Amino acid sequence: MGSIDEERSLLEVEESLLQEEVNLYAEDGSIDINGNPPLKQKTGNWKACPFIFANECCERLAYYGIAKNLITYFTNELHETNVSAARHVMTWQGTCYITPLIGALIADAYWGRYWTIACFSAIYFTGMVALTLSASVPGLKPAECIGSICPPATMAQQVVLFSGLYLIALGTGGIKPCVSSFGADQFDQTDPSERVRKASFFNWFYFSINIGAFVSSTLLVWVQENCGWELGFMIPTVFMGLATLSFFFGTPLYRFQRPRGSPITRACQVLVASYRKSNLKVLEEDQKVLFETTDKNSSVAAMRKIQHTDGYKCLDKAAIISEDDAKSGTIHDPWKLCTVTQVEEVKILLRLFPIWASGIVFSVLHSQIYTLFVQQGRSMKRTIVSFEIPPATLGMFDTASVLISVPIYDRLIVPFVRRFTGLPKGFTDLQRMGIGLLVSVLSLTVAAIVETMRLRLARDLDLVESGDTVPLTIFLQIPQYFLMGTAGVFFFVGRIQFFYEQSPESMRSLCSAWALLTTTLGNYLSSVIITVVAYLSGKDDGGWIPSDNINKGHLDYFFWLLVCLGCVNIPVFVFFSVKYTHKKV
Repeated sequence: MGSIDEERSLLEVEESLLQEEVNLYAEDGSIDINGNPPLKQKTGNWKACPFIFANECCERLAYYGIAKNLITYFTNELHETNVSAARHVMTWQGTCYITPLIGALIADAYWGRYWTIACFSAIYFTGMVALTLSASVPGLKPAECIGSICPPATMAQQVVLFSGLYLIALGTGGIKPCVSSFGADQFDQTDPSERVRKASFFNWFYFSINIGAFVSSTLLVWVQENCGWELGFMIPTVFMGLATLSFFFGTPLYRFQRPRGSPITRACQVLVASYRKSNLKVLEEDQKVLFETTDKNSSVAAMRKIQHTDGYKCLDKAAIISEDDAKSGTIHDPWKLCTVTQVEEVKILLRLFPIWASGIVFSVLHSQIYTLFVQQGRSMKRTIVSFEIPPATLGMFDTASVLISVPIYDRLIVPFVRRFTGLPKGFTDLQRMGIGLLVSVLSLTVAAIVETMRLRLARDLDLVESGDTVPLTIFLQIPQYFLMGTAGVFFFVGRIQFFYEQSPESMRSLCSAWALLTTTLGNYLSSVIITVVAYLSGKDDGGWIPSDNINKGHLDYFFWLLVCLGCVNIPVFVFFSVKYTHKKV
């Protein structure tokens, strides 16, 4: 009897030691740089994050060093009109958010997130060098104005400039969708303690973005307008180089997720298979034979299985084994028969679509801080004693609000709200996004009120025809920038985390890029709205957005139009948020 107890005790000790050994390694399928299961004590977690944060901070400093004041470069150096400059800036910024689809597909299907970030960083740096040369070499930029005569850029000058800008857009396409997901990959989803830290990671990731943006809004904008565009573009180029170096320095500490095949191909297989079986008669629920692969070499077998759910029943047919499948031997043809996991991946994307679409309107409102907010500030009093404030510098209050709000949110608001909701994150991701939508509408409301005050003063002082600066301090713009920054803390961070957690494991980079696509469409939609409004309201003196003298226009009407657009968007978002049924978020 004693020997049996001893054997049982030894078995328990052995099982305990084996469990401890298993707990030493991450269990989410990740690997280290050598291709082995990563040790938790030596890889990932917070120890890998400083290199990712530094990379993102420097890369965003480089990006915003271009984007924050690009409209001023177009109007002052390339001698373009307000409408033309705003259109160019919004189109370029929109492209910067559509190229992530390219980077995401490459990362998920072929290279993995690490090598995608590394390779596209080189393209990004090349674009920065080309842009710096276009502003530095005399023959590559337009001549200065002589009186009222301002020569436009030649075709060759435009080719160099736009080549640099769109190489940057391509380079950022490989970084944007991958770096946040790569950072989140450093936390083991199967470990409860690391899962909680991952929720905090997204807040501090967004914080690092805005440190770079803050430096761009203050130091770089001032350098560009007071020391010249040559130095103003050279500094971001140097920081882009530092971003790349920082990323490589952290390599031994990273955890890596293997690419798992093209998510687009798998989604298309579901659509094709369900179409082919559109006339298939479906049996009762308990008589269905749903297919899930047992092939260990399959890319689907490498993923965690997703349980079958109701809804979008037409897609279920793609995973039903029919008599024809069994007889014809097409059970291994993925274009005729798909797994339940594949079907559920497509269902997840369809459920995410309404939430995704709501971000387009938010991006329309948010894009104004780079364009018409700047033009509004340019027509206000910008001097303190003898120092003239560049209007784009007010963007620092957008980023300052983020730097203030993130620590407050992470350390104070989340613990407080957690007491009432019982959720580790305090608010759900959807609630957080909804708050961001509301605050963005408040920002545009303040902008409209400030513009109404500015135009009334311009009329009272007879400054409409002359277009002179209105003696209304530019610091009245601070609330609208601050509110928009706060809106970003709620909406952007909530969106990053929502799409990472809700997306299938094999599509995380793609879904991050898909979320960023709303910024693209928002910029394009904003450009279309500006063009249509300028056309319908009159291109010149009578328009809402005049080409040069906005004292003659009604920018306040345009801001109120965006307020109405935002107010329509909020109840639509709430409606689909209530209906969202995938995972509890």
